Amino acid sequence: MDPSAPKYFTIIDYVIFALLLVASMSIGLYYAFTGGRQSTTREFLFADRSMKCLPLSLSLMATFQSAVAVIGTPAEVYTNGTQYWFIGCSYILGLLIPAHIFIPVFYRLHLTSVYQYLELRFCKAVRICGTVTFIFQMVIYVGVGIYTPALALNAVTGFHLWGAVLATGLVCTLYTTLGGLKAVVWTDVFQTVVMFTGQLAVIIVGVQQAGGLSEAWVKVRDGGRISGFDLNPDPTVRHTFWTLGVGGVFLMLSLYGVNQAQVQRYLSSRTEKEAVMSCYMVFPCLQVALMLSCLMGLVMYACYGNNSPLEQQYITSKDQMVLYFVMDMLQNFPGLPGLFVACLFSASLSTISSALNSLATVTIMDLIKPHYSMTEARATRLSKMLAVSYGIICLAMAYVVHLMNSSVLQAALSIFGMVGGPLLGLFCLGIFFPCANSIGAVIGLAAGLLIAFWVGIGGFLSRMSSSVVPPFNSSNTEAAVPDNITITAVTALIDAARPVGLQGFYSLSYMWYSALNSSTVVLIGLIISFMTGRTKGDDVASGTVYPVVRTARSLLYKLVEPSTCCASHPQHKIDGHKEINGNIKEDAGTQEETATFLPSNPVSRVEQETSV
Repeated sequence: MDPSAPKYFTIIDYVIFALLLVASMSIGLYYAFTGGRQSTTREFLFADRSMKCLPLSLSLMATFQSAVAVIGTPAEVYTNGTQYWFIGCSYILGLLIPAHIFIPVFYRLHLTSVYQYLELRFCKAVRICGTVTFIFQMVIYVGVGIYTPALALNAVTGFHLWGAVLATGLVCTLYTTLGGLKAVVWTDVFQTVVMFTGQLAVIIVGVQQAGGLSEAWVKVRDGGRISGFDLNPDPTVRHTFWTLGVGGVFLMLSLYGVNQAQVQRYLSSRTEKEAVMSCYMVFPCLQVALMLSCLMGLVMYACYGNNSPLEQQYITSKDQMVLYFVMDMLQNFPGLPGLFVACLFSASLSTISSALNSLATVTIMDLIKPHYSMTEARATRLSKMLAVSYGIICLAMAYVVHLMNSSVLQAALSIFGMVGGPLLGLFCLGIFFPCANSIGAVIGLAAGLLIAFWVGIGGFLSRMSSSVVPPFNSSNTEAAVPDNITITAVTALIDAARPVGLQGFYSLSYMWYSALNSSTVVLIGLIISFMTGRTKGDDVASGTVYPVVRTARSLLYKLVEPSTCCASHPQHKIDGHKEINGNIKEDAGTQEETATFLPSNPVSRVEQETSV
């Protein structure tokens, strides 16, 4: 078959594609018309706090690891090698910190919106600022999520791009208004299994097409696609071990620590222990997803080598490479292309519906309900109307994403680094620094957003103006330099290519955006807090500050005083209490730590919110 010829679905592909979408919609409809029929906000937004850790862990992964990762990661590995695989190292701290710090704080406060924490810790103004920032962030991200499956359909079926965008947006909006969080979670579980199955099928068939496993390995090894540890400390290099392994931690914290879509799932757990366990179980799920995506990129290179379909002009965008590969390699296996594209499309629907649901939630809980009293039924109806409105807004954002001169993967991660970073810094300022006050929080957030858009937009315009010159990356300099050039000459070339001054600031790797912006918020927030009068311990709301000193002292005690078989068991502290022989007794402790981490009563902290 002519590789440049258009590739279309067979009837079997369309049938499988339709069946998967119908199955996903059926799960949503089942939970929409069973149980309480989503008649209360507790059921609609938190699944009656009855979810178990396994489905929650798969849903947590699927929310931000769907179409963007499936399309973007293989294209990245095919182009630049396996260096991106090292982002898996950031998953360790990126999930341990939320499990042991953010989840206990948020779960014990009985929040309905994560931004209610900001009012309890600071004031109403900080809460509104955080909510508006989150809305801006998610609207842009959903634009990416809508555009991605539409691009897939356009590449493999010839379906009109903007017709696909409109269809995707309408289906997402309809799905969001029908089911609650329980429907979204169980649909995520089904779609994740199908997504893994589709990726695995593509890898197996691709290896066979490349001549077998050993032949495929030789091709990717000789092609220089197996990357080692790049320990270059230069922050302007796009992907190194440090940018991915360290900068990725801050990105993970902004996703799995303080993002409303994820925190909403933690709060739907039956117990705090199950919420923590769901965060633990995300780690292997993310590693499997990352492995399959990277292997797909390697298999693509084993099949095509340096004859990229993009360079051969068979496709018009790097983000179409995965779908072109699927249609090209699986054309003799009727049904498999439909399976892969359907799982990609349905996973995107799940991601977008979760985002629209969280947008409606924060709008109701943070911007409307505090000012207007309403019944549960009216609040639920209004949240569904807001979901429809956000769906229309996100359709417009999809067109803006189309105009961006960047890959889908980098665009998505840049968005969360630019906007999610300042939000992460705001929560860290409140949770780890009891001295921070409201003025410092607001000015710190503003400074973080200013730096974020200065670097982000400046870098975008800089790349557009210098699009003719390929960006400097230490991972490909060796192949670009002839053998007869000396080391001194190579060093001179690298120094000449490295951006300096303001251009170097704009060339900062997008993986450092979240770290830079969150650090700016914390630093500026602390400076302003000390200048305007720091918050005293008695003024900090109960349960809003994590006891860093006490936790560090406890860990140090365990390291310095090893337990022996003859020694008595040390008394284990639980949030300012002692556990002795299974009985919990009150511990005097430090008054400030006890008052600022464990709520004095199990009543929801929302009752203590202040008015404007």
